[in-house]
Amino acid sequence: MSKIAIIGSGFSGLSSSAYLSAAGHDVHVFEKNNSHGGRARQLKTESGYVFDMGPSWYWMPGVFEKFFSDFGYSVSDFYELKLLNPSFDIVFGENDRMSVPENFDELCNLFESIETGSALQLKMFMDEAEYKYKTGIENLVYKPGLSVAEFADMELIKGAFRLQVFSSFSKHVRKYFSNPKLIALMEFPVLFLGAMPEDTPALYSLMNYAGLKLGTWYPQGGFGKVIDAMKNVAEKNGTIFNLNATVKKIEIKNNHANNIVVNEKEFNCDAIIASADYHHIEEKLLPKEYRNYSANYWAKKTFAPSCLIYFLGINKKIKSLNHHTLFFDEDLDQHSKEIYKTPQWPTKPLFYVCCPSKSDDGVAPAGHENLFLLMPIAPGLQDTEETREKYFQVMISRLEKQVNENIASHIDYKKSYCVNDFVMDYNSYKGNAYGLANTLMQTAILKPKIRNKKIKNLFYTGQLTVPGPGVPPSIISGKIAAKQLLKHLNTITHEVTI
Repeated sequence: MSKIAIIGSGFSGLSSSAYLSAAGHDVHVFEKNNSHGGRARQLKTESGYVFDMGPSWYWMPGVFEKFFSDFGYSVSDFYELKLLNPSFDIVFGENDRMSVPENFDELCNLFESIETGSALQLKMFMDEAEYKYKTGIENLVYKPGLSVAEFADMELIKGAFRLQVFSSFSKHVRKYFSNPKLIALMEFPVLFLGAMPEDTPALYSLMNYAGLKLGTWYPQGGFGKVIDAMKNVAEKNGTIFNLNATVKKIEIKNNHANNIVVNEKEFNCDAIIASADYHHIEEKLLPKEYRNYSANYWAKKTFAPSCLIYFLGINKKIKSLNHHTLFFDEDLDQHSKEIYKTPQWPTKPLFYVCCPSKSDDGVAPAGHENLFLLMPIAPGLQDTEETREKYFQVMISRLEKQVNENIASHIDYKKSYCVNDFVMDYNSYKGNAYGLANTLMQTAILKPKIRNKKIKNLFYTGQLTVPGPGVPPSIISGKIAAKQLLKHLNTITHEVTI
């Protein structure tokens, strides 16, 4: 049995802790904050609001199911899933809203009503996307990205053309659709992958399959229930969790990490998995000579967005608002450029509204609504209260206009969260919210390596390494890191398939 330290308790840290403790190792997780979950923490107020502070879209349900099945459980053993219908709404302008149905036949009918012939085009698009999804999620994403030899698989080689790794997502969408509304609907998922649609590989049409074919789900109680479930699995296997435990240093001896300094005390260990921000681990916890990458390396990387978030409690019900609403009533291309090309606070922002109280009575007091406003922005922007409030007024006024109701005067809870908070709470590089962008030059073996090149028993996991940003990839990342560490230790003492 080896003693393993895991730094951070986000999805990837919880995932790796579950696999490593199931393999018989003595696993200790160190979390700097006072609650588990990393970016998926929950904010609970005395008045009865429960806010998911991070993820709110539950896509790729099979990845969650596979995690729990690896330990003999199913999702239903821990939390209830609700399939949302509509999946989400998109606002294109005043009195111009599209509700996206969860039923695929109804979705085809919707496409056809907007653009003649697009129902058939959507089916063809989804056939390709399904192949990418099944190949990507069942094969590609589980590779550690340490060597190009990992991809020397005949099935992958034969299917490389169909995966469209070297094609533009934007061009791919426009081969099938010409209506601006349909293009916006198909392109919106990649906005959160961290690049302009034209700079994102067409491989990521698999996200359209995930969202539009497999459905948009909601875990009753919020994403905190998913965190609790994964922590439960890890604890059943013997993982020990430590809160308010800030790791200040990783100590190295003979090219091995043998100690971490936690709250000024040493903790001896045989191996480490770093689930916290990769850049922070390297720049703040490791001596310079043991880092994988220089400060210049990180400065040249393309990061996914940060965001301005407002958590709002509303002391009334809002009639014409569904669970997820995307405000695309301004120019997507311009907002995207102001995130990725010319970083600045957006001129005419797009934003997203989540109202989980439409699906879950438990996240707000009776007769109230729970609102989450999110505006994606470039990481590293100057973040002030005045700027936050300026954009809050922009978002709330457009929301009020859309639902034709006064909301601002009914706010009984209000909290903002932005770049400075991401840095403070998660040591996030430039305050990014989602990780490293999924551009062509930052895919698979071109991402930061999952293992330290100079320290034999230090591995990384999470959204800045393989397979990439998002909740399902983070869960998978934890599994990959655990598997690589187990190979290094070569001492599986408890039967577990991973």
